[in-house]
Order: sequence, then C-alpha cells, then structure tokens
Amino acid sequence: MSAGPPIPLEEAQTRLCAFASPLPAVSVETGNAAGYYLAEDLIARRTQPGSDLSAMDGYAVRADDLAGPWTVVGESAAGHPFGKALKAGEAVRISTGAIMPQGAGAVLLQENAARHGNTVSCNGEGEPGAEHIRRKGFDFSEGDLLLQARTCVGPAQLALALAGGNATLPVHGRPSLAVIDSGDELSTDPANCDAHQIPASNGAAIAAMAASLVSQIHRIGPVRDRIEALLESLQAASDADVIVTSGGASVGDHDLVRPALEKWGATIEFWRVAIKPGKPLLVATRGKQIVLGLPGNPVSSFVTAYFFLLPLLRKMAGARHFLPLPMPMACNTPLPAGGPRAEFLRGRIVGGAVELIEERDSSALRALAGADVLIGRDIDAPSSKVGDVVPTYRIQNGGIA
Repeated sequence: MSAGPPIPLEEAQTRLCAFASPLPAVSVETGNAAGYYLAEDLIARRTQPGSDLSAMDGYAVRADDLAGPWTVVGESAAGHPFGKALKAGEAVRISTGAIMPQGAGAVLLQENAARHGNTVSCNGEGEPGAEHIRRKGFDFSEGDLLLQARTCVGPAQLALALAGGNATLPVHGRPSLAVIDSGDELSTDPANCDAHQIPASNGAAIAAMAASLVSQIHRIGPVRDRIEALLESLQAASDADVIVTSGGASVGDHDLVRPALEKWGATIEFWRVAIKPGKPLLVATRGKQIVLGLPGNPVSSFVTAYFFLLPLLRKMAGARHFLPLPMPMACNTPLPAGGPRAEFLRGRIVGGAVELIEERDSSALRALAGADVLIGRDIDAPSSKVGDVVPTYRIQNGGIA
C-alpha cells in the first residue's frame, strides 16, 4: 500500500477500534472483579437495607410517644436486634446501623438525651425524630438495576455488587498482549550499556500502561533489526490477541516492521497518523489478531500507546467508553499556533491550572516522567494566551488506565 497522507487522529482511532469487539463473558468472584467490565446488567438480589435502621446512636421510641420520659427496656445493636415490640413509655438504646424495634418510629439522638439509671429524657437540645431512620430499601430493593452492562467495576461498584447479594459477576474477558521491542541499539541490561546502546525501556512502559486491561503480557526482545528475527518474534507472539511492536515502524533503511508483517501474512490496514509525536503508527491484522506498530522514540511510543493501544484494549475488555476524554483546564502558559498535525505537549498541574513543559523532543523521558497531562493542540489551532482553557489528558496517578 502507498503511504498517502497521514490519517487524522479520530479517523485512525475509529478504524482501529472497529477491528475489535468485547471478548466473551466469564464469571469471576465479586471480590476479584475490580478492573473488569460487566458483561450484563447487574440486578439486586436483595434489599438494602433489609429493615428500618437507625442512622445515629441514641434511643428508639414510638412515633406517638415523643414527650418522654421513657424507661429503657433493652438495646438494639448492629447485628443484634431488640426482639420485642416497643410499648408507650418505653425506649430502646440503639446504635448506628441497628434495626429499629417493632413499633418504634423515632430516634432521640445520644447528644440530646439525659439518662439516669433506666430512665431517659430529652435534655432540651433536641426532640426525637424520624429523620434519623434509614428506611427499608432506601438504597435499593431486590430486582432493581444496580449497574449497567459494560460498566467498569471499581471499588465502589464492587461494594455495591456485594451489598446487592452478588457473589460472582459476569464480566468480559481480558485480551492477551504481546509486546515486542526491536532495535539493534537496545540493551537488555540498563546498568551496562555501551556508548552505541540505550536501555530497552519502551516495552516495560507499554506493559505497565496496559497491565490492568489484559489477562497476560508476553514480553519479547529486544529483537535485532533483521527480517528473520522479526518474523521469529511475530511467530512467538502468534497466540496473543494484540501484538505491539516498538521501533522500526518508520521508513528508514532499518525500519523493517512493515515488511516483516507483510511477509508474516499480516494485512497493513493503515500507516501514519497526523499526530505529533507519533506519526509513524502502523496498524495491521492477521486473522483476528490486531498488530500495532508504534514508533521507537519513547515519548512517541507512550503517546501512541495512550491514544491507540489503551482504547483498543478497553474495547476488547468490554468498556462502553473506551476513548480517552479530555479534561478542560486553564493554561497558565501561552501556547503557539498549531501545525498540520494534532500535537500533544507535556504539561504539569500547578495550582489547579496546567503549565507547559517546554521540552518537546520525542526522546526526552525526564520531561515525560515529570508531566501530569498531555495538552492537546488541534491541527492549525490558533495560538492561546495565559488563562485560555485547553484540553488535557491525564497520564499520571492512574490516568493511563
């Protein structure tokens, strides 16, 4: 295929993700389901709470007996209800989360009570009220929809699923990933590199970015810049759902990923995207396998993994929304006009705004590691001044997953 002009970012993302579908459902224990995406709507199997509960520590009394004083006839604690009906003139000591006794309809808060022996009365600071009662089913009832299919199970969703009586969850399976580092200049030992070498870091970074979205990761390489070596590495990755190569995707004499893929029997679907950094992105397929050829410069590799690999893996893992969403932020640095490619600049968050990190070289890892966000600049974007709102993409503190 001829190179043609670079493809716009959104078109390239759409074309890539069209090759993928959510993987079939599997059942996992709810306690182990964090990070998975639901394959079905989640329905409550029980009512929460199952009875009227006290929301505060205090004394439960009848709703038609609010003046007091009352005789304390027992206690209702969480997990240990008072087993009798409450009569007029009686009160039950009650704890937060405990079941309201039969007949009780109000709670006198602990701080509003004066107790002498078994007699309790109001201390003048407040009266008993029904507003301190959590009514049966106020959170959800048996049969209610708790979560929609393709929702990511985070800590709160996991807790809700368990509270809803779900011991297991139907979730989409996770794809397997193979990551191939290529390049004669790469050294496997970061502590022992010759002058003509650099430590192999791209594969480790890609694997770390993808770890929460995949079932397993097969790291391969570094692989020499030889067609035969690349073919051998591709064959070693032939069982993976997704293969990612790093390096060798451009047009130099030693950029051999594309011819190696063609010789291996893959179809080159598209090549080159109108983004900076990351223009030489390559996408290929071989049967149901999807191959992403990422650039070798580490920042280019990171950016293309963020905008292409992670959305692809999210879709395969069952996510409803798999593309990264921009977070508008005021920028306290003026930005120059954009060019013929969408550009992603490194930025850091300072005082609730974002500021530009001036270094733009696609090999500069220190600037990448010091960045909180990527600042998005559209094709031919006009220059901006201090205080203008710009789209940003969170890349630290969990934002890459």
